[in-house]
Amino acid sequence: MTKIHATTVIAILHNGEVAIGADGQATLGNTVAKSNVKKIRKLSNGKIITGFAGSTADAFTLLERFEEKLNAFGQNMKRAAIELAKDWRTDRYLRRLEAMLITATKDEILMISGTGDVIEPDNGVAAIGSGSMYAQSAALALKKHAPQLSAEEMVRESLHIAADICIYTNHNLVIEQVQ
Repeated sequence: MTKIHATTVIAILHNGEVAIGADGQATLGNTVAKSNVKKIRKLSNGKIITGFAGSTADAFTLLERFEEKLNAFGQNMKRAAIELAKDWRTDRYLRRLEAMLITATKDEILMISGTGDVIEPDNGVAAIGSGSMYAQSAALALKKHAPQLSAEEMVRESLHIAADICIYTNHNLVIEQVQ
C-alpha cells in the first residue's frame, strides 16, 4: 500500500459508534503551509464520512469521484469504494494521484488506496498518513485498556499522541461521528 506523508487520519469503530478525525496541518516540503486544513468530509447527509491524506488537490479529485460512485450505486459505500478503486487502478489520470481515503458508515470503515486496495480493518481501526502508525497503535491500546472511552474520545487521544510524535501532524483536530 502507498505510504502518504504529511498528515494523520484515523477512524475507529467502538461500542457501536464510529468516529473519524484528522489533524489540520498542510506542509510544502519541510514547511508548514497551513495549520487548519479540514481533511474530513461528510457525505450522504452525514451517513458517510471520509478523511483523506496526501495531496489536497488529488484528494479532492478522489472525493468527487467517490461521491459520484456513491450516487451511481445507491449510497452503498462498499460498492462505491470498490468501483472507485477499480477506476483508480486502471485510469491513467487517476493512477498519478497521490492520496488515500478512509470512508466510514455507522457499521463499517474502509481504507481505499491508489493501488486498488479496499481494506476493511479487522480491529475497527483504520489510519492513514505519516502519523498513522502512531495513531493506530494508540487506538488499539485504548480499545484494549480503556474500553469505557467513546470512539470520539479514542480518536481525539490517538491523534494527540500522533501529533506529539509526528512532525507532519498537529493538534488542530477535526473529528466527526457518523450519524
